Amino acid sequence: MEQANETASNSTECPSIDDFRNQVYSTSYSLITVLGLVGNGFALVVLIKTHRQSSPFHVYMFNLAVSDLLCVSTLPLRVLYYVNKGQWNQGDFLCRISSYALYVNLYCSIYFMAVMSITRFLAIVFPVQNLKLVTENRARLVCVGVWVFICLSSSPFLMSGQHFDHITNKTKCFEPPSHGKSIRKLVILNYLSLVLGFILPFLVILLCYAGIVHTLLSRTNAARRQRGTGAKAIRMIVIVLLTFLVSFLPYHVQRTLHLNFLSRTDTSCSERIAVQKSVVVTLCLAAANSCFDPLLYFFSGEGFRSRLSSLHQSMRASTLHRVERLKPGTAPEPGTGENHQLNAS
Repeated sequence: MEQANETASNSTECPSIDDFRNQVYSTSYSLITVLGLVGNGFALVVLIKTHRQSSPFHVYMFNLAVSDLLCVSTLPLRVLYYVNKGQWNQGDFLCRISSYALYVNLYCSIYFMAVMSITRFLAIVFPVQNLKLVTENRARLVCVGVWVFICLSSSPFLMSGQHFDHITNKTKCFEPPSHGKSIRKLVILNYLSLVLGFILPFLVILLCYAGIVHTLLSRTNAARRQRGTGAKAIRMIVIVLLTFLVSFLPYHVQRTLHLNFLSRTDTSCSERIAVQKSVVVTLCLAAANSCFDPLLYFFSGEGFRSRLSSLHQSMRASTLHRVERLKPGTAPEPGTGENHQLNAS
């Protein structure tokens, strides 16, 4: 379905948007790559360094960060493609993997946000049952299930690789099909992914958040302060809903409209250009979800900021210990540095 979200083949009656497409994609993907690598890489380092403080929620955050890093690591290939003005030089295998990685990340992000929302829902609405139902081992099993389901269901994206365009004499990747049979297949695939990959998990998230808000509003002020989870839950609700409204919703709406548009023959030139440009913008927003996820870790992750503080203290203690050892005539007490470091962690 990667092909269904790129600019359609140029019409002889309409001016090309290739310059617009190449500039927007190359600039956006470059920015997303940098921000995604820095944000998710940093989050992954913190989660790995403080793995002893793990919880089911952190298991989901770890897998979400891995998914984002796998996605942004393929974006430089897209940047090269659009910098070369639509000429693909990296081979058929990397063309297929680049398409596949974007959609695996897209739907893994949606599903991991859904299971994180369910986890938060159980912790707030059913706190007693949550202690028995939600464990790290079960969270890992859920993550394995999400990866297997998304990777298998996204496998059709591996079916379309590079092809040679005889009109432009260029090797293409990420381009839409030019014949109706392939478009009909993409329409069917789109509706399946729309329902299973977006609508159903989004409904689950909305139901979870409705239950969370209802529970928080029904509590007394003292109970809210005692639980200490209300603020984190509200921050999570805001960040996840904003991510859906900014990244996922526009993309899925526009993808559906675009596929229906490709099967029509009564479109005007201005309509065609408007749809093609909107496809470019919404696909960039969908890819940008990798930049929004670090906000979820920092502002709503259970103890993520305390993990960051713990890691900082541990690194500081280790640095001070090394400095003391390098000072001439100074011998630190046996075990002091190690004990300090262990206590800080």
